[in-house]
Parts: sequence; structure tokens; C-alpha cells
Amino acid sequence: MVKPDPIKAAAQFVAEHFPNCQGAVLAGSVVRGEATKTSDLDIVIFDESLQSSFRESLTAYGWPIEIFVHNLISYRYFFEMDCKDAIPSMPRMVSEGIVIKDDGIIQSLKEEANELLRRGPERWSDKTIREKRYIITDVLDDFIGSHNRAEQIFIANTLANKVQEFVLRTNGYWLGSSKWVVRALKKYDEKFTDEFVAAFDEFYQSGEKEKIIIIVDKVLEPYGGRFFDGFLLGNKIFNR
Repeated sequence: MVKPDPIKAAAQFVAEHFPNCQGAVLAGSVVRGEATKTSDLDIVIFDESLQSSFRESLTAYGWPIEIFVHNLISYRYFFEMDCKDAIPSMPRMVSEGIVIKDDGIIQSLKEEANELLRRGPERWSDKTIREKRYIITDVLDDFIGSHNRAEQIFIANTLANKVQEFVLRTNGYWLGSSKWVVRALKKYDEKFTDEFVAAFDEFYQSGEKEKIIIIVDKVLEPYGGRFFDGFLLGNKIFNR
């Protein structure tokens, strides 16, 4: 079955299900030209009559559709929470979205989203960096010391996630999740991303750890390298 044009399908959905909304945008992979056969339509809808936000998944007009529905105030909470988590999903959708309907509100919403994206995530404190170095060192030690293949695979998964987070946050870049991890890393440095992916790919195929160890040490080195001895979390106070 051939799917209808995504923009036409989105417009039809909004017209039929949210005819009185003040604005709607179509976002996601179909907008970026990255759609696959399993891609859905991500539609952000703004309706001032709505009492609270909701998200819903459904199928219509030959497409799986995810809708993110907000009133003209509630979206700000999701803007703020996404930015606090350093994964700006909602601001990105609004920023990149193709206008499906607009009663004169979309431009200001896009400007608000674009400003948040330009600003970048909040910088990590020195204390946070020390804690993250300790966590990565601990996971790396487990990875190096493990001789159990099943355990190694999941330790490597954790290590990859912790290291990509460290790289992006210490350099002031937004994070990504799932497929967005690689996309976020490429925005930071394509050469590093290729090396990072290749190191983990080699481990998953052959069990060879050395390239992962090298790249983790390279990431930590500007911040003092591996960190274990002297780490303290909390206050060391005794009652005498």
C-alpha cells in the first residue's frame, strides 16, 4: 500500500480531528528527508481550549501518527523539562516543523524554540564532571576486568552511553537518545563519532576491547583522566 503524501495526510488529520486548533506543525523524519518504511508522522498541535497536554499514538490515512497536543501555555513546561534533561525533543519538533495550520502563533513559538536550541544545555559544574568521571572510570574498570562475554556486552552498552553523554555535555552540545545519539555526536565532531562507533563495533564483532579503552581515556584526559582515588560523595562528618 502506497502511503499518501505526509503533509497532506497531516493536514487532513488536523482538519478532521482538531479543526478549531490555533496551530499545528508536522515534524520528525519525514520533514528531515530521513523517513524509512517504519517512520510515523509527528504532529504538534496547539489548542487553547485544551485543559492539559497529552500525547497519543494512532493510525490514520495510511500512516502511524503520534500527536503531541498542548494549549498555549502547557508546551512551555515540556520545553523547560526537555532542556533540563538536555534532550530538546519538543523544541526541536517545533523548530523544524512544517506548518500545517497557523492562526498567527507559530512564528513566535518557533522563535522561542530556536532561542532555546541556540542557547544549548546548561553547563556541567566541576562537581558534576568529577562525579561523571568517577562513574565512567568505575564502568571502564568493570569492562576491562570482565571475562564474561554476556556481561561484557551490557557493560559496553552502559559505557557507550555514559561516554557519549560526557563528551556532549562537557562540550556544550545537546544529547540524543536511541538513533539520535549518533546524530548528536556528529553535530559535535564527525571524525570522533566515526572512531567512537568503530571502536564499539569492533568490540561487538570480535570482543576486542583496546580501541574502546583508548577512546575512553582520550575523552577523560582533558579533565584529569580516570578518577577513583579520592572520590567523595556527601559529607564526611562524625559525631564525637
